[in-house]
Amino acid sequence: MSKIESVKKQYQEILEQLSDPELISNWPKFEELSREKAHLEKIIAKEEEIRELENKIIENTDIIKAGEGAELRSLAETEISQLQERKNLLEKELELLSKGGAKEAARSAIIEIRAGTGGDEAGLFAADLYRMYSKYGQRQGWQQKVLDSHPTELGGFKEIIFELRGDVFSKMKHEAGVHRVQRIPSTEKSGRVHTSTVSVAVLAKPKKATIRVRPDELKIDTYRASGPGGQYVNRRETAIRITHLPTGLVVTSQTERSQLQNKENAMSILEAKLQEMKELQQIAKMGDARKAQIKGAQRAEKVRTYNFPQDRLTDHRIKKTFRNLEEIMEGKLDSIIESLNQLDQEG
Repeated sequence: MSKIESVKKQYQEILEQLSDPELISNWPKFEELSREKAHLEKIIAKEEEIRELENKIIENTDIIKAGEGAELRSLAETEISQLQERKNLLEKELELLSKGGAKEAARSAIIEIRAGTGGDEAGLFAADLYRMYSKYGQRQGWQQKVLDSHPTELGGFKEIIFELRGDVFSKMKHEAGVHRVQRIPSTEKSGRVHTSTVSVAVLAKPKKATIRVRPDELKIDTYRASGPGGQYVNRRETAIRITHLPTGLVVTSQTERSQLQNKENAMSILEAKLQEMKELQQIAKMGDARKAQIKGAQRAEKVRTYNFPQDRLTDHRIKKTFRNLEEIMEGKLDSIIESLNQLDQEG
C-alpha cells in the first residue's frame, strides 16, 4: 500500500468514527479526531494537486516534442517552468505536513475584537468583524462561544471576546493587528467617508496543564452585568472580574447568567493571555533575525484596510488587494487566509 493510500484509509476510518452519534458527548475525543481529519485532508488535497500538476507538465512536454509552432512551444515551456515551481512548493509543504508540523499547530483560539478610533462607527465595525469571523468559523466547522462582550447602544461592540474551537490558530493568527475601515457610516447624513479602526488579538488557547494558575494568585470580584449605556441587565452579581496578582492582568466575563460559567469564561481568557505573555517573553530572548521572522505579535501594527467606496480590501503586509468586500464580510476569507499563511512558508 502506497503512502497516500494509507492516508486515505486512515481518513475514511476517522470519518466513520466522527459519524458515531455518541461521540458528541465526548468533546475532547471529537476535537482530537476533527483535528486529525483536517490534517489528513490537507495532505490528500496537496497530493491530488501535485498529481494534476504532473499531468499538465506531461501535456506541455508532449506539445514541445510534437514540434508545434515556435510560439506554442514557447508558451508550453513557460507553463512547464511555472508548473514545476508550484509543484516544488507543494512537495515541500507536503513534506512538512507528513512530518506532523501542521497537525501540531492545530489549536483552538480566543479572539479579542476592540473598537479603536472612530466612536460609534468603530463599534459598528467591531460587530461587523465579529460577524465575519463567526461566518468564516461556521464554514470551517468550528465551534464558537462568546466569553465576554460590551455592546453599544447602536448594536456595535466596545469589545467582544470569543473562543473558536478546532484547527483555528494556524489559520487565524495573522488576523491580529489594527484593521482600518473607510466607509460612509449609517449615522452620517452628509455622505462623508469616515475612517475608523478596530484592533484584533488572536490568542492560542493553551493546552491543558500548559499554564498553571494558583488560587492564591487570583483576586476574584463579582458585580452586576450591564448592557449598552451602562444600565443593569441583571439584578444578581453574576459578572466576574479576575485579577492575576503576579502580572496585574485583569479579565472579565458577564455574558452568562451563571456566576460559575462566567468564572470559567474569565479563566479561559486569563490563561490565553498568560500563554501569550510567556511566548512573547521567549521571543524577546531570541536574536534579532529570529524576531523579524515572527509576524502577528505586534498588536498595534496596521495590517489591513477595508475601503467600502472602492469595494476593496488591502492587506498591507503582503501588499495585496482583494475585491468584493460584500462576500468577504460574509466570511469568505479563504483566499486571504491562504495568502497570509504563505508568510510562514516564506519566513
